Amino acid sequence: QVQLVESGGGLVQAGGSLRLSCAASGRTFSSGAMGWFRQAPGKEREFVAAITWNSGSTNYAGSVKGRFAISRDNAQNTVYLQMNSVRPEDTAVYYCAANRWGAGTGRYDYDYWGQGTQVTVSS
Repeated sequence: QVQLVESGGGLVQAGGSLRLSCAASGRTFSSGAMGWFRQAPGKEREFVAAITWNSGSTNYAGSVKGRFAISRDNAQNTVYLQMNSVRPEDTAVYYCAANRWGAGTGRYDYDYWGQGTQVTVSS
C-alpha cells in the first residue's frame, strides 16, 4: 500500500506563489508517475500536472502551463508543485496521486490518492 500526504496549501493573493508537497510512503516505487489534480466546489476533479519517477518527464494541463512546475525528489519520495502567478480560478482542493505505469492525465489513471490540501487565491 502507498500513502500520500500533501502539504503546503493555504491562502495566497492573486499573482503570488505557493509550493505544494506530496510525500509518499509505504510500498513506494521507482517507476510510474505522480500527478496533481484539483477539484473546485461543484466541479469535476481535473488534471493539473504529472511527472514520471524515472525520467522526470512532465505533462501539464493547458490552464497551468507556463505558471506551474512539477518536480520530484526521488531520494525523499516527494513531489512538488510550484504554483506561480496564481489566479482566483486556481482555488481548489489539490490532490496528489500515484501510479506504477506513467504520467496519465485521467483521474482513473491513478491508483493511490492523498487527502488533499486546500488552496485559496484571493483577488
